[in-house]
Amino acid sequence: MSKFFQITRALMVLMISGLSFQAFAQSNHGIKFEQLGPQLRSPNTYRSADGSPGPEYWQQRADYDIDCKLDTENQRLDGSETITYFNNSPNTLRYLWLQLDENEHAADADNNRFDPSSINDVMSEGALKGLEKWRELDKYGHKIQAVTDEAGKPLRYTINQTMMRVDLSEPLEPGETIKFKVDWYYYLVDRVGGVDGGRGGYEYFEKDDNYIFTITQWFPRLAVYSDFEGWQNKQFTGRGEFALTFGNYNVKMTLPDDYVVGSTGECQNYEEVLSKEELARWKQAQNSEEIIEIVNLDEAVANENSKKSKKQKTWVYKAENVRDFAWTASRKFVWDAMAYDTEAGDKVMCMSYYAKEAYPIYRRYSTKAVAHTLKIYSRYSIPYPYPVAISVEAANGMEYPMICFNPGRAEEDGTYTERNKLAAISVIIHEVGHNYFPMIINSDERQWSWFDEGVNSFVQYLAEQEFDPNYPSRRGPAANIVSYMKMPKDMLEPIMTNSENIIQFGNNAYGKPATALNILRETIMGRELFDYAFQEYCRRWAFKHPTPDDFFRTMEDASGVDLDWFWRGWFYTTDAVDISIDSIKWYKVDMDNNPQPREFTQNIRNTPQDDNISRMRNREAGKKYAIDEDPELVDFYTNYKPWETKDSVQQVTSTLYSETFSKEEKEEQFSKNNYYELHFSNKGGLVMPVILEWTFEDGSKEVETIPVEIWRKNENRFTKVFVKDKVVTGVVLDPYKETADIDESNNAWPVREMPSRFQVFKAHKFGEAPNPMRDANIKPIKP
Repeated sequence: MSKFFQITRALMVLMISGLSFQAFAQSNHGIKFEQLGPQLRSPNTYRSADGSPGPEYWQQRADYDIDCKLDTENQRLDGSETITYFNNSPNTLRYLWLQLDENEHAADADNNRFDPSSINDVMSEGALKGLEKWRELDKYGHKIQAVTDEAGKPLRYTINQTMMRVDLSEPLEPGETIKFKVDWYYYLVDRVGGVDGGRGGYEYFEKDDNYIFTITQWFPRLAVYSDFEGWQNKQFTGRGEFALTFGNYNVKMTLPDDYVVGSTGECQNYEEVLSKEELARWKQAQNSEEIIEIVNLDEAVANENSKKSKKQKTWVYKAENVRDFAWTASRKFVWDAMAYDTEAGDKVMCMSYYAKEAYPIYRRYSTKAVAHTLKIYSRYSIPYPYPVAISVEAANGMEYPMICFNPGRAEEDGTYTERNKLAAISVIIHEVGHNYFPMIINSDERQWSWFDEGVNSFVQYLAEQEFDPNYPSRRGPAANIVSYMKMPKDMLEPIMTNSENIIQFGNNAYGKPATALNILRETIMGRELFDYAFQEYCRRWAFKHPTPDDFFRTMEDASGVDLDWFWRGWFYTTDAVDISIDSIKWYKVDMDNNPQPREFTQNIRNTPQDDNISRMRNREAGKKYAIDEDPELVDFYTNYKPWETKDSVQQVTSTLYSETFSKEEKEEQFSKNNYYELHFSNKGGLVMPVILEWTFEDGSKEVETIPVEIWRKNENRFTKVFVKDKVVTGVVLDPYKETADIDESNNAWPVREMPSRFQVFKAHKFGEAPNPMRDANIKPIKP
């Protein structure tokens, strides 16, 4: 082998191997555009790869017959329920798990001990009691009196705080059903003034010695048994809400006969529990597009001030295909209603229950907000399928099928602020909207709070904007989440974080996912594609148990848009959007007389004094590879030192352009063109489309969008040239604040007054774009 061939071959091997190692070591390409892959559950026969339920999808069912009695004097609720459980799974079950949410208030519950606490300079009595609130909770929590099978024989059960396991006397095979009975009671908590407030319980009005009872999470309920999780028996600690099984309910509630009751489902005995006047108004409301007061203000005030009745009355309600059941009762209630016809042609009774304290706001806005919510949510998801939708003023916000609890009280003189009015409307829209997410599209709230709260907050934003185009929505607009996303990383968690582990719950579970979906709709996908895919997701998973994987896959499958980069960045990281315009260069074509054709000259110096350490390491790796391939090269690498020779610098020369434009041709084709070379960097981590607003010398403006894929090969920075036929006086990034960019100080750049000049030539002499490495006349180094 000649010396010359050895040298040339060695250089080629070094070049190839060095380039490959160096490209890997210095790559700016991360994983932001890679598919989520292993982060999603593998598709199977239960859940398809396109995000739809699979051909063998199954879910359980639980039907309830409940008979309960409310002791309003002692704030105690006694109940007896018969549960029929349908095992639609392919698995044999030897036990069932039931949720005992009232045990959240028990003295021995972990959630009453597991939060940190500290002493402040000034402490209230309530704050001091809250340090060890379990000392005040001796009597609370579910008291299970009996669990028996259909024949009345006791079933063994074990209570683990808020979960109860019922051991079956015989295995429950696939396709079989079991019927069993549970007897229980518990004392309701003071959810407003008590040491351990809750979603349900009572509120006491000292002035008139009356109560508003909100009976929620009140009976032992079947936990979800699913294909993707088995039993969802994670403890209820007060934050992560519910995962529940669909079923049918027949419920009887017995309480004093001067109480007005509102509930999930349809009342089966209004003829027995309403007065003749109330029944007539109810029938009138069923055909009215205007609000009718079934119990008016004067009657409600008279009732709350009358002597308390000792007589009892039983209200009977029935609900089909719901995942839960809640109700309310008070002597203070005004009750109004109106009919709403859905797009599917079904009639829904929109109703509100509220005390005189809320009358100024609720009489004007509540029931109308309920109907508005159904109209807008149905447009973006599915037609509302239930016969009733209720808003109850209870000084809090909480949701259950067909009924929700909201704030909205006026001042004592009947006046109210605009803020209080908007707060009431927003919460009503939000809580009524929960009928869709998660009451119908039945996600697991205990695992993923954002999957119902965030999705619902997004559609709430759409409903608010249609309620009033100038509605000051709190969540949804991108600019509103900036203050959260710019916080220190140790104060943030990804959206996909479990409910119990989130620090800023409102921002993480509500605000950020609502903003992300709004950005997805307005900026990434466009309304048409987003709305179709979102509605398809709702249609596929109505009355089923979706997971985030099903949502992500459906949104991509129905739109044809690859969104893995978006889910990864917004939902799985704490990165923020901070795209910077680092610099701008302004160029014009040189209009001088034709210059001489240009030569491309590149100096390649073979020197070991390379200041790039990674390149030196790559050279050593390449040398080893070359010697391993051809042992004869050992001498070359050991003794030959080309950098010590005279011709250690080689000239790489090529004539790139051989034909020039005439001055007239340049004037005609290029004189008006301004070339702006912009340099961008990604300082926040989240990749996003780059939206630019150009302002020109004549005062006109132009907005253009660079697709997010501009970042796919370099996630840290890029350079791009824009050609404009007018002189630019200003450039602004994200001009309408639609990407949640956390630093606007680097979103604009002044353009220099005088451009740099560059020369232009006609086509390359080979009829192709110039390629210096291809066209260079490389002279090999001679030994």
